[in-house]
Amino acid sequence: MNSPIIQLLVLAGIAIFLILRLRSVLGSREGFEKPPVAIPENPTRRSRPELEVIEGRPDRDITDHVPEDSEAARSLAAMKGADSSFNVREFLQGARAAYEMILMAFERGDLASVKPFLSDDVYNALAQVVEERNRNGYRVEATFVGVSDLALRDATFDKVTREGEVSVRFVGELTSVVRDSAGTVIEGSPTEIKRQKDVWTFARTMGSNDPNWILVATSE
Repeated sequence: MNSPIIQLLVLAGIAIFLILRLRSVLGSREGFEKPPVAIPENPTRRSRPELEVIEGRPDRDITDHVPEDSEAARSLAAMKGADSSFNVREFLQGARAAYEMILMAFERGDLASVKPFLSDDVYNALAQVVEERNRNGYRVEATFVGVSDLALRDATFDKVTREGEVSVRFVGELTSVVRDSAGTVIEGSPTEIKRQKDVWTFARTMGSNDPNWILVATSE
């Protein structure tokens, strides 16, 4: 067998070897190749699952919390129209967290930590109570247990100012003890869980750069 034929056989063998090696790598998703990933339509707005609203059908994100034909439902829909990031379910989750944060700051007398989330009227009203306790030498020891009930009570939207207001009813559970300057318990119990009912109203300018809702009113 002459030299050119031997060279061709060697090259053919090398080619077959390379083809088999390439197939063994490209035919497997093990190693460094990643499976194909669908690109979201808007990557910056995929922090939460999107709730599909079919034209002509109720928005369950709204009707799960208020009657479909109510003024509150129309206000919530208008808020969504003014701010596409607004989601009622997520708002209520945030309201639950804000309730605990603000309530416990009030019990501890530490309103400075939550002042950015309070309107001036609400802050001044709570501050007066805290100041009165301090003048009397009273000290509150409180432990937050949880929220046993939460419901959206009402919603309004001003199309001119784009300000939305949402009222939420809370039933909070906590232990609370008030002691005088000598440490004597004058009110409450460290072991008895009391239920506290509140209706808080939060407000925000829809579509603004500030994502925070402000507590603008409280009632029982």
